[in-house]
Amino acid sequence: MLSQGSRLQLATPVQQDPAPEPELAAALCDVSAPRHTGLLADQQGASVAFRAVHAEWGTVFAHLPDLGCERSWEAVWKTRPPAPLACDECGHAMYAKTSRTGLRFFAHAPGAPACALALESVAHHLLKLELANAARDAGAHAELEARGPDSTWRADVLATDPAGTWATALEAQLAPITDADITARTEKMRADGVTSIWFSDRPCPPWLGAVPSVRLERPEGAKHLTIAEGLVKFTGRSWSAVPASLTQLLTWAFTRRIVTHTPRTPLRYPQRSLATVWTAPQYITAETAHLEEEERLRRVREARMAALQREKEKKREKIRARNAVTRAKALAEATAAEQSARTQPPGRLWQVARVFRLGVDQALAKLANEHGVIATVGFSTGDPRYAGGVPLVDEHGVPAAIFDPDPGRVRGEAFLLLAGLLLIFPSKADQRRFENASNIKKKHRPIDGYHTEFVETPEAGATRAWGVRSCTCATPRLVAKIQNAEYPAEPSDQMAPAAALFRAQCRACGGRYENPWRRTGNTPINQASRPET
Repeated sequence: MLSQGSRLQLATPVQQDPAPEPELAAALCDVSAPRHTGLLADQQGASVAFRAVHAEWGTVFAHLPDLGCERSWEAVWKTRPPAPLACDECGHAMYAKTSRTGLRFFAHAPGAPACALALESVAHHLLKLELANAARDAGAHAELEARGPDSTWRADVLATDPAGTWATALEAQLAPITDADITARTEKMRADGVTSIWFSDRPCPPWLGAVPSVRLERPEGAKHLTIAEGLVKFTGRSWSAVPASLTQLLTWAFTRRIVTHTPRTPLRYPQRSLATVWTAPQYITAETAHLEEEERLRRVREARMAALQREKEKKREKIRARNAVTRAKALAEATAAEQSARTQPPGRLWQVARVFRLGVDQALAKLANEHGVIATVGFSTGDPRYAGGVPLVDEHGVPAAIFDPDPGRVRGEAFLLLAGLLLIFPSKADQRRFENASNIKKKHRPIDGYHTEFVETPEAGATRAWGVRSCTCATPRLVAKIQNAEYPAEPSDQMAPAAALFRAQCRACGGRYENPWRRTGNTPINQASRPET
């Protein structure tokens, strides 16, 4: 599976006790939370490495006390002549160095080409070293820069089971990378039977969760790295972060006490929602049980709501049945009133509605074109049962619709009739005004609402423009416009017949008068003011 070569064992594996799952759960809960400070780099901007190839001893490692070959550091450091060390990436000469803080490493000699090892940052080298040490402490074999078959991939640290049953690549990813690239690299290793865990100590790596990964941090004053993001537990309704050390995470991951999981419930704020997290299997089971219970409760709620809706619909059907009787009676009475009115010549209100009521012709055309009803203006125009509207009746005198009823006059017989007929308004604004008024007066609102439509009349905007603003004067000075003439008017306790068809305007403020009014004179104001000749 892996390339041939000496496998470095960083330490003798520690025998792991097979602790039961409850013990793991307790461990996940009891670890204290860390604070982020980032990884410490001993060298800034230098080209460093922790391994090199000795001409006689093979691969040597600067971070191991015996260099991995039972030799001391002094055997390669400041020797004369220099120790025969070379880079296993580019073959260029290397020499041993020690930093001010005592960190031991290898550096390329001057004139080195740009090889992958030389381009790695100190922070990346140090994170790989910490990963290798943590893998050792977790009881695994660890090999730095291990290559895959045919060199198709190379792991920063390859952790393996001493018994050879598993291999996990520990990847230190500090440079920017896309989700697609990191996923492709993970799949390459997976194809060779090697799982992987990706690590970063950056504050907000954008790829976190795209693959099995965690974000690391070092609490202030701490010697070891801790898990900041990626390790979670289910807390009944959501996921929350679990603080743990890097060694603990690797110990649990190597022994399968934690596994990767795609959360189906949200992570608790301020944790980001990650596509992949690490958690113990019992928490996955707990999430599944929670979702199943939520689904059960949802079905119970839906069944209860459906039963209530069915009961409500039964009550509504009973109301509709009663309404059908009362509406049929109201329509029959309106038809009788129309038949009685037809025994007399058309009244004054019929003539005014037929000639001057804006939108009547469009309403009649709408009935014919869209509803197939040939209708005319009813002779019973002005009857209170129409609520100030104009009845549009078919050839048999049966009301088919009512044009522009006044919402303030919908009561009693008018409500019973209008609730079962089509109501047509001269504009969308008039339709909305009527519907808004009916929503306020719940008593006079049908159980299924009114059946309303509207027509647009070119003259409606110009003619009604003066009535957009309502009169609020304490002592209004009213005038009524009838047949292009102005007649004197005054406020009244009851709406007069003329008020059902026309509108009054206040000369003091120019607003439309919405309350009951009556005409006080039969002579137009402009004619009454003319001097006699």
